[in-house]
Amino acid sequence: MPATRLRPLAFGAAFALVPLLAGCAAADTSAPGGDAGGDDALVIYNAQHEQLTEEWTAAFTEETGIEVKLRHGDDSELGHQLVQEGEASPADVFLTENSPAMSLVEEAGLFAPVEEDTLALVPEQFRPGSGAWTGIAARDTVLVYNPELISEAELPTSIMELQDPKWKGKWGAAPGGADFQAIVSAILATEGEQATASWLAGMAENAEIYRNNIVTMKAVNAGEVPMGIIYHYYWYRDQADTKENSGNTALHRFAPGDAGAFVSISGGGVLASSSRQEEAQEFLAWLVGEQGQTILGEGYSYEYPVASGIPARSPLPALESLGAPEIDPSELNGPTVLELMTEAGLL
Repeated sequence: MPATRLRPLAFGAAFALVPLLAGCAAADTSAPGGDAGGDDALVIYNAQHEQLTEEWTAAFTEETGIEVKLRHGDDSELGHQLVQEGEASPADVFLTENSPAMSLVEEAGLFAPVEEDTLALVPEQFRPGSGAWTGIAARDTVLVYNPELISEAELPTSIMELQDPKWKGKWGAAPGGADFQAIVSAILATEGEQATASWLAGMAENAEIYRNNIVTMKAVNAGEVPMGIIYHYYWYRDQADTKENSGNTALHRFAPGDAGAFVSISGGGVLASSSRQEEAQEFLAWLVGEQGQTILGEGYSYEYPVASGIPARSPLPALESLGAPEIDPSELNGPTVLELMTEAGLL
């Protein structure tokens, strides 16, 4: 049976709920606002995948001797926490899975500019024009589908088509997660607020609502719905493992330039309030340098490297072949997306 639909919430409550539902990183056990580390270590607020970040930081410490302490959470939770903490934050560096949380912190004026030599390692399309932070990884929006229920020829070419009543009950997604909210932010950036509101209203009528990307993929695999919107790496990971949750499915990509071809940028930035500016900037440069990007490209996560010319892990298609719409990641508006999704009854 399809997952139960989430009950509509007031906008303020949605902000409280989203951190509990969003993203893939598990919350740290330390209390919000508590000490994430002392003066002896670089403190990183981490919303990226825990395993990946732990691989990064272990290699960085081994190479540089700089100790690192991680506080894990999700994009929205840690982004709002940084805004609340302001200049009193113990964080030196902020890492995310998606860029709207980076924009939130940037708009609050909390980032120090990224050093030019670091920015030079990252192609312009994978970092904001402001230079306040930089991309560190990327993930591709895909439509996972069950060929036994729908043929590839029948699949929509644009994500915007999914608001049509003919797709009622035929697709699923996880609107409570930061991943999906980033995709909606791409619709907002490319199509405008009115078109986004209309699309979300159509989604509220047509889509089956699931808890996260993995549950969405499982539902498609089990034949609960013919297709679902997820990020690419969930499928590739399962395919490389047992195929238990994806063996009955295939991937479809929306047309080049479509909002549904959105490539979400994971971000990294240095907090202006950090007392360890030199080491924080060194970590960010290491992350987008050859060693950091190679760990990403060869690791378990199946995310895309975005810097230093490091290729993606096989069998991923080349990042430049995906036809992503051109969007400055700093223009992705997370708060407006949450408001529109709440109004549509999706949060």
